[in-house]
Amino acid sequence: MPSNQHGGPRRALEAAAADRGIADPVSGTGPRTATVPASHDHDTFEVSGLETTRDESLLQAVLADHNGISSASATHRTDTVGIHHDDALSRDDLRDILTEYGLVVAPGDDAFTNRRASQFASARVAVAVLFGLMVVTPYIGVLYPTRVEWLFYDPVTVAYLQSILDSHVATHFFVNLAALSGVAFLVACGPIIQRAVAGIKRGRVTREAGFVVGICAVFGYSTLAAFTGFDGAVHYDLVAYAVAGVTVWGHHTDEPASIEQRATAPTAVTDESAARDDDRVALTDGGQ
Repeated sequence: MPSNQHGGPRRALEAAAADRGIADPVSGTGPRTATVPASHDHDTFEVSGLETTRDESLLQAVLADHNGISSASATHRTDTVGIHHDDALSRDDLRDILTEYGLVVAPGDDAFTNRRASQFASARVAVAVLFGLMVVTPYIGVLYPTRVEWLFYDPVTVAYLQSILDSHVATHFFVNLAALSGVAFLVACGPIIQRAVAGIKRGRVTREAGFVVGICAVFGYSTLAAFTGFDGAVHYDLVAYAVAGVTVWGHHTDEPASIEQRATAPTAVTDESAARDDDRVALTDGGQ
C-alpha cells in the first residue's frame, strides 16, 4: 500500500489536486453535483483524518477525478466518505485510494456499526439518568421522610405522608415507581442483560449476571412489598441508583475504540463480542 509522502491528509490531498490539475475547490458553495450511472455501485467508508469542509471538498474533487468513480461525498462531522463507482473498482481498491491520501479507514464493511453503537449508548445513559431522577424524586418527597423521621422536624408532616402510604393512593404511587424503574432497567441495561443471559446459557456466571440477578431480586422483593400483604420496604430507588450508576460508569470506561485502533486490532470474533454486536445497528448511506 503506498505510503503518504506529504505529511498528512490535507497535504496529500492538496498535492493530489495539484498533480491532477484540479482547481482548489471553494468551500461553502453547496454540494457537488454529478451524474451517476444506474449501473454504478455505492460504498461508504468510515475514515479518520478529515478536519474541515475544505478537506471534504478536496477529497471529493480528487476522488471524482479517478477513473471509474462518478461521484464522492465526504463529511468530516461524521468521518464518512461515500463513493459511487463502477464494478471494476472493489472496496479494497477504494480503501487503498483513500489510504494514499493519508486517511485511516476503518476495517470491515459495516462502517457505521461503532458510531451507531455509541449513539445508542448515549441514549441509554439519558434513559437511566432521567428515569432514575423520576423514581428518586418521589422517594425524597414522600418515602424518605417516613423512613428517617429524625431528620425531619415536623411530625405532623411525617404523619400525613405516612397516612398517604397507608391509603389506596399508595397503589398508584408504587405502580408508577415500578414502571419507571423497570423500563429504565430493561432499556438502559439491555446489552448487559443480553450478555448475562448468553453467559448463563454457556454455563458462565459473570459479574454482569450477578448484577442482573441482584436487580431482579430487589425489584421482585419491592413488588411483593408494594402490592401484596408481604411486610417489607419498597426499594425501587435502589434499582434506579444501580441502573444509573452502572450505565454511566460503563459509558465512560468502555469507550469505543478509535478508527486507528480498530484498523490494527485482531479480527477474531468471540462469543462475548458477538453478543455486543447484536446491540448495534448499521446504517447504509453516508452522504451529507
